Amino acid sequence: MSAADAPTLLGQGYHWQDLAVGQRFRSFRRTVTETDLIGFVTLTGMLEPLFIDATEAGALGPRPIPAALTHAIIEGLVLGPMARGTGLALLELHLRPLAPVRVGDTIGAEVTIAAIRPASRGNRAVVESAIAVINQHGEQVMDYTVKRLIAGRDRENGTS
Repeated sequence: MSAADAPTLLGQGYHWQDLAVGQRFRSFRRTVTETDLIGFVTLTGMLEPLFIDATEAGALGPRPIPAALTHAIIEGLVLGPMARGTGLALLELHLRPLAPVRVGDTIGAEVTIAAIRPASRGNRAVVESAIAVINQHGEQVMDYTVKRLIAGRDRENGTS
Protein backbone atom coordinates (compact mmCIF):
# COMPACT_ATOMS: atom_id res chain seq x y z
CA MET A 1 0.00 0.00 0.00
CA SER A 2 1.42 3.40 -0.95
CA ALA A 3 1.47 6.31 1.47
CA ALA A 4 -1.28 7.97 -0.56
CA ASP A 5 -3.52 4.92 -0.04
CA ALA A 6 -2.85 4.62 3.71
CA PRO A 7 -5.73 5.54 6.02
CA THR A 8 -5.46 8.77 7.98
CA LEU A 9 -4.01 8.31 11.46
CA LEU A 10 -6.60 9.12 14.15
CA GLY A 11 -5.33 11.43 16.88
CA GLN A 12 -2.47 12.89 14.84
CA GLY A 13 -1.64 16.46 15.89
CA TYR A 14 -1.54 19.43 13.57
CA HIS A 15 1.43 20.11 11.35
CA TRP A 16 2.48 23.75 11.36
CA GLN A 17 1.08 24.22 7.83
CA ASP A 18 -2.39 23.27 9.17
CA LEU A 19 -2.39 26.24 11.57
CA ALA A 20 -3.03 29.94 11.00
CA VAL A 21 -2.45 33.00 13.17
CA GLY A 22 -5.71 33.87 14.90
CA GLN A 23 -7.05 30.32 14.67
CA ARG A 24 -8.88 29.32 17.88
CA PHE A 25 -9.51 26.00 19.59
CA ARG A 26 -11.38 24.89 22.69
CA SER A 27 -10.32 21.88 24.75
CA PHE A 28 -12.47 19.35 26.52
CA ARG A 29 -12.97 20.12 30.22
CA ARG A 30 -11.87 18.05 33.20
CA THR A 31 -12.81 18.04 36.88
CA VAL A 32 -9.86 18.18 39.29
CA THR A 33 -10.09 15.44 41.94
CA GLU A 34 -8.61 14.86 45.38
CA THR A 35 -6.63 11.99 43.85
CA ASP A 36 -5.14 14.39 41.27
CA LEU A 37 -4.02 16.73 44.05
CA ILE A 38 -2.52 14.11 46.36
CA GLY A 39 -0.83 12.20 43.53
CA PHE A 40 0.72 15.39 42.13
CA VAL A 41 1.98 16.84 45.42
CA THR A 42 3.36 13.45 46.47
CA LEU A 43 5.16 12.98 43.15
CA THR A 44 6.62 16.50 43.14
CA GLY A 45 7.30 16.84 46.86
CA MET A 46 5.02 19.88 47.19
CA LEU A 47 3.93 18.68 50.62
CA GLU A 48 2.74 22.04 51.91
CA PRO A 49 0.00 21.92 54.58
CA LEU A 50 -2.12 24.02 52.20
CA PHE A 51 -2.19 21.06 49.77
CA ILE A 52 -2.15 18.03 52.08
CA ASP A 53 -4.23 19.08 55.10
CA ALA A 54 -7.95 19.23 54.26
CA THR A 55 -8.58 21.33 57.38
CA GLU A 56 -6.14 24.03 56.26
CA ALA A 57 -7.86 27.10 54.80
CA GLY A 58 -5.16 29.63 54.03
CA ALA A 59 -5.32 32.80 51.98
CA LEU A 60 -6.45 30.82 48.89
CA GLY A 61 -9.37 29.15 50.68
CA PRO A 62 -10.02 25.43 51.04
CA ARG A 63 -8.42 22.67 48.88
CA PRO A 64 -6.46 24.75 46.36
CA ILE A 65 -4.29 22.90 43.89
CA PRO A 66 -0.80 24.03 42.81
CA ALA A 67 -0.72 26.20 39.70
CA ALA A 68 1.74 23.67 38.28
CA LEU A 69 -1.00 21.01 38.47
CA THR A 70 -3.50 23.29 36.73
CA HIS A 71 -0.93 23.81 33.98
CA ALA A 72 -0.18 20.07 33.73
CA ILE A 73 -3.86 19.15 33.39
CA ILE A 74 -4.44 21.75 30.69
CA GLU A 75 -1.31 20.71 28.80
CA GLY A 76 -2.70 17.18 28.75
CA LEU A 77 -6.01 18.43 27.34
CA VAL A 78 -4.34 20.67 24.74
CA LEU A 79 -1.02 19.09 23.78
CA GLY A 80 -2.27 15.62 22.86
CA PRO A 81 -4.91 16.70 20.36
CA MET A 82 -2.81 19.56 18.96
CA ALA A 83 0.71 18.12 18.78
CA ARG A 84 0.62 14.32 19.19
CA GLY A 85 3.22 13.05 16.76
CA THR A 86 4.04 16.54 15.47
CA GLY A 87 5.35 18.34 18.56
CA LEU A 88 9.14 18.38 18.56
CA ALA A 89 10.08 20.59 21.53
CA LEU A 90 8.80 23.01 24.16
CA LEU A 91 10.86 26.16 23.61
CA GLU A 92 9.40 28.79 25.94
CA LEU A 93 6.64 29.17 28.52
CA HIS A 94 5.24 32.21 30.34
CA LEU A 95 2.57 31.33 32.90
CA ARG A 96 0.34 33.57 35.01
CA PRO A 97 -2.02 32.18 37.66
CA LEU A 98 -5.01 34.53 38.05
CA ALA A 99 -7.29 32.78 40.57
CA PRO A 100 -7.18 29.62 42.68
CA VAL A 101 -8.29 26.31 41.25
CA ARG A 102 -9.68 23.93 43.86
CA VAL A 103 -10.47 20.25 44.15
CA GLY A 104 -13.87 19.83 42.50
CA ASP A 105 -13.39 22.62 39.95
CA THR A 106 -13.80 21.80 36.27
CA ILE A 107 -11.29 23.47 33.94
CA GLY A 108 -10.73 23.71 30.22
CA ALA A 109 -8.78 25.88 27.82
CA GLU A 110 -9.23 28.28 24.95
CA VAL A 111 -6.22 28.33 22.61
CA THR A 112 -5.36 31.03 20.09
CA ILE A 113 -2.50 30.65 17.61
CA ALA A 114 -0.52 33.86 18.13
CA ALA A 115 2.43 33.43 15.75
CA ILE A 116 3.99 30.96 13.33
CA ARG A 117 7.63 31.31 12.30
CA PRO A 118 8.89 28.68 9.84
CA ALA A 119 12.44 27.50 10.61
CA SER A 120 15.15 28.07 8.03
CA ARG A 121 15.70 24.31 7.74
CA GLY A 122 14.18 21.02 8.76
CA ASN A 123 10.55 21.54 7.63
CA ARG A 124 9.40 22.76 11.03
CA ALA A 125 8.21 25.99 12.62
CA VAL A 126 8.02 27.75 15.95
CA VAL A 127 4.33 28.04 16.83
CA GLU A 128 3.31 30.41 19.63
CA SER A 129 -0.04 29.89 21.35
CA ALA A 130 -1.93 31.99 23.89
CA ILE A 131 -3.88 29.77 26.28
CA ALA A 132 -6.65 30.90 28.63
CA VAL A 133 -7.71 28.45 31.35
CA ILE A 134 -11.39 28.77 32.24
CA ASN A 135 -13.26 27.22 35.19
CA GLN A 136 -16.85 25.94 35.39
CA HIS A 137 -18.10 29.45 36.21
CA GLY A 138 -16.61 30.93 33.04
CA GLU A 139 -13.86 32.66 35.05
CA GLN A 140 -10.33 32.80 33.70
CA VAL A 141 -8.06 31.24 36.34
CA MET A 142 -4.75 31.15 34.43
CA ASP A 143 -3.21 32.27 31.19
CA TYR A 144 0.01 31.36 29.52
CA THR A 145 1.87 31.66 26.27
CA VAL A 146 3.89 28.80 24.91
CA LYS A 147 6.28 28.42 21.99
CA ARG A 148 6.66 24.93 20.55
CA LEU A 149 8.65 23.53 17.69
CA ILE A 150 6.11 21.78 15.43
CA ALA A 151 6.88 19.43 12.53
CA GLY A 152 5.81 20.17 9.00
CA ARG A 153 4.26 17.94 6.38
CA ASP A 154 6.56 15.79 4.25
CA ARG A 155 6.61 17.63 0.96
CA GLU A 156 6.47 14.43 -1.10
CA ASN A 157 3.57 12.53 0.44
CA GLY A 158 1.81 15.11 2.63
CA THR A 159 2.67 13.47 5.95
CA SER A 160 5.20 14.11 8.66
